[in-house]
Amino acid sequence: MNAPALSPWSLPALRQRWPPRLPGLLLVGLIAAASLYLAELPWLQAHGLSALTVAIVAGIVVGNTLYPRLAPSSAAGVGFSKHWLLRAGIVLYGLRLTFQDIGHVGVAGVLMDVLVVASTFGLACWLGVRVFRMEREAAMLIGAGSAICGAAAVMAAEPVVRGRAAQVTVAVSTVVVFVTRLAGHGRTPVRPVHRCDGA
Repeated sequence: MNAPALSPWSLPALRQRWPPRLPGLLLVGLIAAASLYLAELPWLQAHGLSALTVAIVAGIVVGNTLYPRLAPSSAAGVGFSKHWLLRAGIVLYGLRLTFQDIGHVGVAGVLMDVLVVASTFGLACWLGVRVFRMEREAAMLIGAGSAICGAAAVMAAEPVVRGRAAQVTVAVSTVVVFVTRLAGHGRTPVRPVHRCDGA
């Protein structure tokens, strides 16, 4: 006779799922905390480098040095952070925008916002595919990052676009490098009120 299946929220099931995730969650938490601390340094602030930009650079460094050795024990927690915590963070950030904020912008501001996002995304996709001969998924990811809110938008669009890891890396790097460089020279790109990171 087969034993009854455990509920995913039962205590035994939680004990089975969470211990394998803890090393990866700890790694992600350490990188996040270090990035927040470093982003407060005057030199980084003067060059327009946000905590997100620092975290991305740190992730690239760790991913190409220490992580291959840590992956067997950390992959579960890193995957959980990428899949669930990132999306939860974007949703929670969106909750900060109230209808009162939208009301202050006005109908004209909202229409301008829609126009800027749609035109930037469409232009990025058209140039990427037709002019630069990029893969459609990579062009869409770069378009999302450029039109909406930087690297966070690229990561949020990844499961929708179904881009490969290499395409996501190219998109994030492109958005971070170009936006950060413009910001560092005092020519921050025009972003509407939905901007959600400094990268």
